[in-house]
Amino acid sequence: MRLLPSSSAAPAAVLASVLTAVLVLLPAASAGAAEAPVPAASSFTIADPRIKESSGLAASRIHPGVYWTHNDSDDGPYVYAVDSATGRTVARVTLTGIGKPRDVEAISLGPDGQLYVGDIGDNRDGTWDHVWIYRFPEPKVLGDVTLQAAQFTVRYADGPRNAEALMVHPVTGRVYIASKNESKGGLYEGPEQLSASGSNVFRRIAGVPWVTDGAFSPDGTRLTLRGYFTARTYGWKDGRPEGEGERVDAPWQGQAESVTYTADGSALMFGAEGEGSRVIAVPLTPGGGSSTPPATPQPGSPAAPSPGDGGSFTKGALVLAGAIVLVVAAKRVFRRRTPN
Repeated sequence: MRLLPSSSAAPAAVLASVLTAVLVLLPAASAGAAEAPVPAASSFTIADPRIKESSGLAASRIHPGVYWTHNDSDDGPYVYAVDSATGRTVARVTLTGIGKPRDVEAISLGPDGQLYVGDIGDNRDGTWDHVWIYRFPEPKVLGDVTLQAAQFTVRYADGPRNAEALMVHPVTGRVYIASKNESKGGLYEGPEQLSASGSNVFRRIAGVPWVTDGAFSPDGTRLTLRGYFTARTYGWKDGRPEGEGERVDAPWQGQAESVTYTADGSALMFGAEGEGSRVIAVPLTPGGGSSTPPATPQPGSPAAPSPGDGGSFTKGALVLAGAIVLVVAAKRVFRRRTPN
């Protein structure tokens, strides 16, 4: 293709050719930006008015894009499945075979395909000498259903305490609970296998900050714990968290109550209490850290960059650079071919 006219052409014609070339390139760059892949996880709003105090999240492994949640208290033995594509409830499970729930705070999916619900809250921090965990198989077909659940009694080796985070390791199946205390929170390890007869004693294995929820990465190599204001991700090795953890850019959500990994581990999903609450996706880097730099607005903020903005900028810069090269080339032609 010939971009420049012959020596007999007027300078205006040369500039017209340059502009035409630029106009041809710009739509191509825009199209490339529009074809950028859509993120695997996206934020969504819980639409069900029955879910007023979403206090835990767990990503389904057999129903893509579906998240299990529950109310904090005063709701009954119910667990809800919410479709992240629409925000609508696609299943409500009614649990039988258990007592009346007191303060349900967390939910986690084990490697056995069963959901573990933590009735572990104790706002008076020591009133109850035991709490409970309920376990039931994740339904293979979504819809309203009643299921029999196993009930496990939990006691702490160092006495009663308040807790809002329950995590099941996705490889070993061991259950962990993080207590909620401003000055002396702890990570507690349950027995290798829970027993439905007698008490399951959980023992403190590490100190943790103020925690409202937690989750293991799908491969079991990382543990993320969140509070009202911050979140940290710890490496997980030999059944223990490593070091002080790495800060995660958790969104500001007020009554921040829940966190889980997406089923593929590509993002963290942060949730909060309140009717019509927002669940915000924070993409992760391959190393497990959040991909949003600390100085940028949080995902979901009106000022937050849209996916693909970086690619659009790069393509636009290349087009501009190409246009400059063409203009410089045209000027050189003018100098060589235009009579003095």
